Amino acid sequence: MNITAAMVKELRDKTGAGMMDCKKALGETAGDMEAAIDWLRAKGIAKADKKSGRTAAEGLIAVASDGKSAVVVEVNSETDFVALNDGFQDLARSIAAVALSTDGSAEAISAATVPSTGKSVTDTVKDAIAHIGENMSFRRSAKLSVEDGVVATYVHNAVADGLGKLGVLVAVKSTGNKEALAAIGRQVAMHIAATNPLALTSDDVDAAVAERERNVFIEQARESGKPESIIEKMVEGRMRKFYEEVALLSQAFVINPDLTVGAAVKAAEAEAGAPVEISGFVRFQIGEGIEKEESDFAAEVAAAAKG
Repeated sequence: MNITAAMVKELRDKTGAGMMDCKKALGETAGDMEAAIDWLRAKGIAKADKKSGRTAAEGLIAVASDGKSAVVVEVNSETDFVALNDGFQDLARSIAAVALSTDGSAEAISAATVPSTGKSVTDTVKDAIAHIGENMSFRRSAKLSVEDGVVATYVHNAVADGLGKLGVLVAVKSTGNKEALAAIGRQVAMHIAATNPLALTSDDVDAAVAERERNVFIEQARESGKPESIIEKMVEGRMRKFYEEVALLSQAFVINPDLTVGAAVKAAEAEAGAPVEISGFVRFQIGEGIEKEESDFAAEVAAAAKG
């Protein structure tokens, strides 16, 4: 396969590795971008937290709650400046409020009526585009509910009540004291905001993600030249550490690193007066997974100067 300069640049942008290393990685993997990233990681040239997942869109995350249910929605805009616009903030807040009365799916929310406009969310967004003068979209949503307990919410670096760039929901199941449940739920939500876990427990980690990590660890271990029997033990040890780092309940609690999150939740049972279980969580960060086209400003100016 012909490895183009554009492919090499894309891999370099995603991994931070050198041009020659990127070219070699693409050559070794027949141009497969994801495989090339893993090849670089196995060689110790690229980090796991590659740049491809970084935030690339603007707008706001909004949360709303009625205690036993809570929702989080993402409303995107073209520029960060719009997030400071009162009209845009009202739009995001309205969509979150409407979402509470639905099943939380993007389809149901889009079709639901916004009381202040008497129109669907879809049409209300269209009107806002015309009024504010910038393209916007209601991108995604999630809802968590519990029969007994609370659903805690947290917005990091909030620009207004319930609005910010990162929002978290945590479902806390328990028949215990609601104030105590809300307190531990908020602490866990703050932890999630900071660590971005992949799953609740190690058993919940996506099998494909775990297998990919295992394969990288195997290649890294083989680079050491050790026997296969030793390599297997090395890989198992690294996989245990991987699960501890990405599964919420086994992570070191950021508020008290001497405890895991699971142990901190267990300790909260004394104040709650009943067993406490974290049954689910959602973490939305503005623009994650969206690649925004980057322009060369200097080139644009030069082109404009040429007429």
